[in-house]
Parts: sequence; structure tokens; C-alpha cells
Amino acid sequence: MHNLFSVIPENFFVPLSSPNKTAYWECLCRLFSLMNHQLSFGLEREILVSELQHYFEQSLMTDFDVAGNSSADSRDKANHVLRSLESYGWIEIETDKSYIQRVNFKEYAVPIIKSLLEIESGKRIEYQGYIYTIYSLVRSTTDNQGIVLIQILENTDLLITGLKNLNSSIKNYIDNLTKHKTVAEIMDALFNDYRANIVDKAYHRLLTSDNVSKFRPEIIERLESKSKSKKYLDTVANEISILKEMSIDDAKELIYRYLHEIIEAFRNMDDILNEINHKNSAYQRAAINRAKFLLAGSEDIRGQLKEILIGISEVITEYDADFDGIYEVEFLDELIRIYNSSLLDESSFYAPSEGRKVFEPQEINNFEPDLILRNEKLKKMVEKMHRILSLERINSYVVEQMGEQEKIMASELPLTNLDDFIKIIYVRLYGQRDKADYRVGTDEVNLIEIDGFQFNDYHIKRK
Repeated sequence: MHNLFSVIPENFFVPLSSPNKTAYWECLCRLFSLMNHQLSFGLEREILVSELQHYFEQSLMTDFDVAGNSSADSRDKANHVLRSLESYGWIEIETDKSYIQRVNFKEYAVPIIKSLLEIESGKRIEYQGYIYTIYSLVRSTTDNQGIVLIQILENTDLLITGLKNLNSSIKNYIDNLTKHKTVAEIMDALFNDYRANIVDKAYHRLLTSDNVSKFRPEIIERLESKSKSKKYLDTVANEISILKEMSIDDAKELIYRYLHEIIEAFRNMDDILNEINHKNSAYQRAAINRAKFLLAGSEDIRGQLKEILIGISEVITEYDADFDGIYEVEFLDELIRIYNSSLLDESSFYAPSEGRKVFEPQEINNFEPDLILRNEKLKKMVEKMHRILSLERINSYVVEQMGEQEKIMASELPLTNLDDFIKIIYVRLYGQRDKADYRVGTDEVNLIEIDGFQFNDYHIKRK
């Protein structure tokens, strides 16, 4: 079995962990861009030296030293980068019959660079591509069914990996909520960062155009049919035995395992999808609750506790302390007093006997309920129910505010108090759900302020 460092050199990642890592990475990107357009990942050394020389002439990397010589010119730096990348195993330099040196990327370096470029650009998985590829391959009638089965397995693995990454991404957003100290930061994280990178790019498509449920039944049905077909198994086993260099019996066992793994992956996909849905709702709910917590301010116990917690958080943040640590916060000494108490003696809890008492029943008087008090409590209960901003209530609110219009801006909604502002937040939040009677979106980032409330304006359209 291969070890990673039997394929790549042990010091392969040294350039990307050195003090000059930014310069090395940008040079690798330039080399890859130039060589990517050739028939192979190779180009004349002189061309690459000129490209890197131009990079250092235009770059702000003035602290890039060459063997301790900080006064080296741009061409010396370019040659030094190529020599270093060769010694660390990223490239190899050959001399052809015309005595011209050519630079080639090592075979293992190419997929690593591609993966790093995708991470840097924030590339998101196109779930529909994997799902539709699997669907098409399952329906395929080509003669090379062994290769088709391997492709189905690989695309299924990529799909499951992508869903798990999406699940982890939402969890990271939930964990990062505690880093936002103001309502503006929370709303920006929810409606801009989270919406752009999670909702629009992945989550919304996963529930609509990329929905697995549209293709899954037929995929499972066809794969189960193949697993019961002797002709299919014999044909694929012959092909797999040649590809994998194994016996026919071992190839059949491998085919059964492949089919089982793919079918089970699609059957169990609901567990991942349900967790993604749960975490998406949890993130939105946590963001709204944290925003409401920061907006709320009152003299009751809840309001005072909020001020105490905010004060503690500010002190810990000021000293750049760890929230998991234990620290002495001086102003708490005036708020909380803790003292010890001990028993005087073992009889201090003794309850003396009061003797037997004669039970004297009392008369039960009929009384009429206080209708005024009852109506007052009923009124408060109804008012509390009206303050619950459910999806149905927000739908009705939006329809009422839009009237006959097909599109309005959020800034056109009433905004005179905190309740109106919270409604604007919920209109934006519920606008992402399928059961909403409207859709929300932003044409451009436009920060507005109305009566002391600031938010990024957005449009509201009928479905």
C-alpha cells in the first residue's frame, strides 16, 4: 500500500509554509496559467523566467530574499523560485536535443494545484452535475458497462462528499455567530455572506433544480435490476477482471459491493439532507434570536441579565481573553455577593410536634368570576398571539402592504418602532422559503437608515 510521501517528496509543501509562501503561491499560479494552455504542462525555461521576472518587478514582495541576499534583482528572484520549486519536487527541468531547457510540472503536482485553486476561488459543487451524470450513466446502454459502473461509484462518492461539506459549512456559520458583536454584523452575515455562499449557491438549488428525489427512484430501481441480471454481472465481471487484474469471482464480489454501496448511499441520503435542512433552520433561528437579544433592552430581570452578560463579554474581548477561561471581572463584585452558611447543630432543622388538631370544615362559597379581569387576561393572550410572527402572518402582512403592486422595496414597509423593524427582518428571512407567497432579492447593496434603523434595502416580488 502506497504512503503519501512515497509519491511526493517529504519537503513538498515547504514553499507554501515558508515566510515567502505568498510569493511562491502566486508564482505557482502564474506558471500553471502559462503551462495550462500548452499541449502538456511544460514550457521553455526562459519564457517562465521572463514571466516571473515581470511578476517581481510589478510585485510588492520587496522582502523576498535569495540565499540571504536581499539586494537580488528580479531575474535572480525568478531563477531562485524555479530552482527551489525543482528541489522541492513541484517541477522538473529537462534539456532537449536542441539544448533548450524545458520546465514541466510533476504529475502529482497538477491535481494538487487545481485543488488549491478551487479552494482559493471558493468554488462550490454543482450537485446537479453529479446527479444528472449518475442518472445518465445508469440509463446508458454502452458496451463498456464496467467503466460505467466505476464512473457511477466515483460520482456518487463526490456527491455524498459535497453534501457532507455543505453540512459542515452550515455548522461553521452557526459557530461563527458568536463572533459578531452588533446587529449589523449579524444581519450582514445572514443576508449577505450566508445567503450568497450557502443559500443561493447550494442550499436553494439542492431543494429545487438539484433535488435528488427527482432522479433517485429510477436510479435505485435500475441498479437493483442490474444486480439481479446474470447477463449484466457476467459481462461486467469480465471487463472488471481485466481492468483490475483479478479473477472473475473476485470481480463479481467487487461488483456486488459497488452496487450495494451506491444503492445504500442514495437510500441514506435523506439523513444528510434532513440534517442540512435542520442546520439551515437552526442557523437562521440563532441569527434572529441573537439579533433580537441585542436589540432588546428593558429594566426587567431579562434585560438586566443581558446587560451583565454584554458587559462581561466586552471585558473579555478588551483583554483578548479566552471565553472558556475563568477571570476576575471587578465590576461583578458590586453585583453579586456569595457567602458561606453552615448548620448550627443537628437539631436546627427539628420541627416540633404541634399535636392533633380537630378538623373543622369550612363553608364553600359560590362566587362569580371577575369578568373584567378575565377579559383583560384574554386580551393580553390575544395580543401575545398576534405578536408571534409565523410564516402565515408574514405572508398576510406582505400581501396587505403590497396591495396591487407586483414589486416593492423593503424601505417602503412601515418602520416606526422595533416591532416594524423585526417584521422587516422576518420578511427577508421567510422570503427564502418555498411556502412563502413572495420572493426577496437585492439588485445592489444599498444601506439605508430610517428613524435610527439601518439595514440593506431589498426588493419584494410576488411569486
